[in-house]
Amino acid sequence: MADIFSTNKNQRISFPAFSNQALYEKTFLPGWDGAWTMAQTFLLTTIAMIAFAGNSLLARTALADGEIDAASYTAIRLISGGILLLALLMRDRRSTPLRDMPGDWVSTFALFAYALAFSLAYLRLGAATGALILFASVQGTMISWAFFGGDRPTPVEMIGLTAAFLAFIYLVLPGLSAPDPLGSALMMVSGISWGVYTLKGRGTKAPLNQTAGNFIRSIPLCLPLLAIGLLMHRPSWHGVLLALASGAIASGLGYAIWYRTLPHLSTAKAAVVQLTVPVIAAFGAVALLGEALTPRFLTTSVVILGGVALAISAKTRRAA
Repeated sequence: MADIFSTNKNQRISFPAFSNQALYEKTFLPGWDGAWTMAQTFLLTTIAMIAFAGNSLLARTALADGEIDAASYTAIRLISGGILLLALLMRDRRSTPLRDMPGDWVSTFALFAYALAFSLAYLRLGAATGALILFASVQGTMISWAFFGGDRPTPVEMIGLTAAFLAFIYLVLPGLSAPDPLGSALMMVSGISWGVYTLKGRGTKAPLNQTAGNFIRSIPLCLPLLAIGLLMHRPSWHGVLLALASGAIASGLGYAIWYRTLPHLSTAKAAVVQLTVPVIAAFGAVALLGEALTPRFLTTSVVILGGVALAISAKTRRAA
């Protein structure tokens, strides 16, 4: 998630993900000719958003029917994501040695908490609802951090944020069509953890290297988790493949493509485009998983996403 409360709308985010940028471009852009086009930006941004939404769809598919337990799913996701990111970095001979891989343990624990709570939540939540709660929790964490850091919102920003907050409260309040309360709480923990992870890594000059380092650091935490999961439940190969797809493709490749695209997006555009993730997840949940979207979900999703979009728009005008 982008930090919507930093920099101005025309500022470009520039951080080389690889020490050899040309190699990185060839890795993800076959036939790269050195000219970045709007079409390439649109295509890669779309792929990244689909990948992020895909995490919710993959998790719900794997966990809802007992194909795999939450502990094993989390461990396989993080381990496979770390291996994929490490493999990408190792293609550059001048990349950072493994022993000097960037990252830190606070970020690693935040990443681990995000992934574990995410998996546990999807034992109880639908893909669409989980994605919306995750998005709202991440944004709420980052907005709260900005507020307590002295960033005071304008009246228009307050209207948008208040509307989004009240809609979120309504979404998770007990009721016949309310999502499972424990699942909602777990997804809030996941969102807060990802918000902390994002804030901790803000300003890094090599975000992909940083992410790879944190994924790799999480492996010692994942191994006992995997052992516990395997002792309690024997996963199917289908469940394992879904976890691998979430880690290596939706997470690993998704982050790599997103970080490659970010330098070509303004901060405002990067924040706004992420509003599409819960929407994509909702469409995928209906089309692929047969989920029904309740009037309560539809109403609150429009207000939450609209409120955040209004706050982003007002913030970028203020920063201009």
